[in-house]
Amino acid sequence: MSGFGEATAVRRVGDGRYEADLDGAYGFAEALNGGYLMAVLGRAAVDASPHAHPISTAAGFHRVAKPGPALLVVEPRKEGRTTASALVSLVQHDRTVVDALIITGTLDAAAEPAYAGAAPAPVPPIEECTEFRPPTGAGFADQVDMRFDRTTMGWLDGQPSGSPEIRAWFRLRDGYAPDGHSLALAVDALPPVALNLGAQGWAPTVELTWHMRAVPAPGWLAVHGTGRLLSDGWFDEEVEVWDTAGRLVAQSRQIARVPRARS
Repeated sequence: MSGFGEATAVRRVGDGRYEADLDGAYGFAEALNGGYLMAVLGRAAVDASPHAHPISTAAGFHRVAKPGPALLVVEPRKEGRTTASALVSLVQHDRTVVDALIITGTLDAAAEPAYAGAAPAPVPPIEECTEFRPPTGAGFADQVDMRFDRTTMGWLDGQPSGSPEIRAWFRLRDGYAPDGHSLALAVDALPPVALNLGAQGWAPTVELTWHMRAVPAPGWLAVHGTGRLLSDGWFDEEVEVWDTAGRLVAQSRQIARVPRARS
């Protein structure tokens, strides 16, 4: 296992080509977390760009990524004064696993919003939240420190709330400070909100789009997950991430296959 910075590192090996060693510690039963993969893709995109931050990432997940070597191919689409865009593909065994259109830009850490909508209901204080670590040995839960709002974790006791909501505090256990790459992990770190609708099991993400809205302040991040519709084997999940300064720093929406329903 390695720290987040090392686990998401990329090495330039040619024009628009990078290599990475994908770390199995950021997955579940060797299926790597989508947010972790987006962090790796984002590092390649930023390295190939004149801009510092992954402003928008729209990722399509075609296959399960496995721990081990991977090739990243960056194909520039546009480069401008304020933004650059590129299609970034993650390839294993000569097969494309993930494609992402990534737009990079440079955010001002001191910027103040001209308008901000109402914040969601706050996550309870950390000492009132529950740390959930599945008893499955080393894996994703050993890399992230998450403290969950107990009122959104009824599915753990076989009593799903009936509302597709999960809230938690988030940080990396290795002390890695929040940035644009760890935000990619944060937006996909919650258990599927469909679990509170009675679903169970693995919920593979098919497409996930996330936006970096501000440079996050140091410390814990508050992660709020909600959903709008579960139908015909599909569900959506929307996530907002707020920092210790009370700013919205990331947003995401994904579409995923629903886990097998309880009998």
